[in-house]
Amino acid sequence: MPPSPCLDSLDAFASIVRCGGFRAAAVERGVSSSALSQTFAALERALGIRLLNRTTRSVGPTDAGERLMKRLAPALNDIRLALDDLNQLKESPSGTVRINAPGPAVDHVLCPLAFDFMRAYPEVKIEIVSDAAIVDIVEQGFDAGVRFGRHVAQDI
Repeated sequence: MPPSPCLDSLDAFASIVRCGGFRAAAVERGVSSSALSQTFAALERALGIRLLNRTTRSVGPTDAGERLMKRLAPALNDIRLALDDLNQLKESPSGTVRINAPGPAVDHVLCPLAFDFMRAYPEVKIEIVSDAAIVDIVEQGFDAGVRFGRHVAQDI
C-alpha cells in the first residue's frame, strides 16, 4: 500500500492550482520547480490518481483534482488560521498562571514579582493561592508551587 499524502504535499498541490503552474508555485513556496514537481509526483503516486493535466503551456486540475481542491482549500485555510492563532500566542503571552505558595513567600516574593510581570504581560492573569499545606499541584490544577526547605513531595 502506498504511503498516505502529507499535509505539505497537499499544500503544494493547492499552490500549483492557485498559481496556475509549477514555476510560479515554486517561487511562492521558496523551492525549486524540480523539488515541487517531485513532491507533486509523490502525491499523485500516493493517491493513485492523476490530479493535474499538463501541457507545455498550461497546468490545470483534472476532475479529481478539482474535487480535491474544492474540499482541500477550506481545510488548508482553517489550518493556516489555526497556526496563525498559535503564532499570536508566541508573540503575546496570554492565559492564567496558577501558583500555590505559603503566605510569607506570597507576601514577600511572589506578589512584587507578579505585579511587575502583569504590567509587562497584561494578557496574562496570575492567580496565587496562599496555602502552607503540601498539595499535589498538578492534581489541584496549579502551574507551580513554592515551598520552603525540603518540604516537597518526592514525585514533584
